[in-house]
Amino acid sequence: MKTLYAAKTISVGVHPTIHVFGLTIDLDIVASTLLAMAIFLFLGFRMRAKVTSGVPGKLQIFWEFLVGQVTDLAESAMGPRGRRFVPIGVTLLLFILICNWIGFIPSAMHPGSSGEILPAPTGDVNLPLAMALLVIVWVHVESFRARGFRGYFRHYTQPYVALAPINVIEEITKPITMTFRLFGNLFSGGLMIAVMTTLLPIYAVPFGEIIWKPFDLFIGAIQAYIFMLLTILYFSMATSHEETHDAVLETSH
Repeated sequence: MKTLYAAKTISVGVHPTIHVFGLTIDLDIVASTLLAMAIFLFLGFRMRAKVTSGVPGKLQIFWEFLVGQVTDLAESAMGPRGRRFVPIGVTLLLFILICNWIGFIPSAMHPGSSGEILPAPTGDVNLPLAMALLVIVWVHVESFRARGFRGYFRHYTQPYVALAPINVIEEITKPITMTFRLFGNLFSGGLMIAVMTTLLPIYAVPFGEIIWKPFDLFIGAIQAYIFMLLTILYFSMATSHEETHDAVLETSH
């Protein structure tokens, strides 16, 4: 009976909205995205102001670790040319991580009965889709630059001309899979909280959230890394003259 009750009372994707030129804008998602951007810029400018060639501080150690990990990954996938894509990799990894972890901040006016004022913006499909489209468009631009006009269109016919339609479909599905891999995992965390607040007694809701929230942190970190990893691999495949579809597909699955 409780399950049936939950199905009737759980609202999915309800946000305070405004309408501008026929577009519906979720105010809470915009606010949490701007907060994530502000935190990212603060960490970047703070790092720039505190950077030293001497004994590094904690923030510099964090940035050096982050950049070092992405650089190692990019160079292992592409060699020296992979350094060009380290900035986009670091940006995506840290920005998505911040977005994912914003949901950990308790911002509900009435816990257990109202939604978060600052939900994780990656738990809404729009931000993951925008980032995925940005990455894929950039990937195709780099592919065209690396292969030239003929090489760009010819790679769709590899290894056989008959497989060209499948290769085109694969390119179309890339932003879709990137979007729903990130969005789905973050959304499921929010949905789990909604289920607990509906099924558990009101006095047990805080304990349920305390138990589940650490899993959200772990999932958020893993999904940020996977999005960055797929980005680097797609750039590697797009700028290589040797086809490596199988390796990328195996990694993405």
